[in-house]
Amino acid sequence: MDAIVDQWTAVRPDLDTAPMAVYGRIYRIARVMGDLMEKEYRRFGLTRGEFDVVATLRRSGEPYTLSPRELSATLMLTTGGMTGRLDKLEKAGLLVRSPDPDDRRGLRVTLTGQGLELADQAVAAGLAVQRQVFGSVLDERQGEQLGDLLRLLMTAHRA
Repeated sequence: MDAIVDQWTAVRPDLDTAPMAVYGRIYRIARVMGDLMEKEYRRFGLTRGEFDVVATLRRSGEPYTLSPRELSATLMLTTGGMTGRLDKLEKAGLLVRSPDPDDRRGLRVTLTGQGLELADQAVAAGLAVQRQVFGSVLDERQGEQLGDLLRLLMTAHRA
């Protein structure tokens, strides 16, 4: 990222490249960490997208049940994209789909006992990877500062 910023500074010294350096680093960190997380979740037979589904059900609390629409909205997925994930996870025995007792046309998606156990194992393993990378570079105070700064940047993008 420094080389890219230096190149732009050389050819366009009139530009303020500070935002490019920040967002470029955020993008690259997200890609590297995404690859590491994908590798970790694969140990549990899950893609990152499938992990997102079981993790969303898990963190919803008992009875670990949501509608496909609620899952789609939380994960910012189309219902078509969600259906494929649900099919695979149901076939693996990690969740079940059942009729919604309050809506004859609706469905409910519920994490099975096996899905609950896998979600807990996978989230702990993923956090261990994140903690290892994070802790190898930042101390606790720096981590909190970075989190606060990134939260501030995210609020600017919601406007």
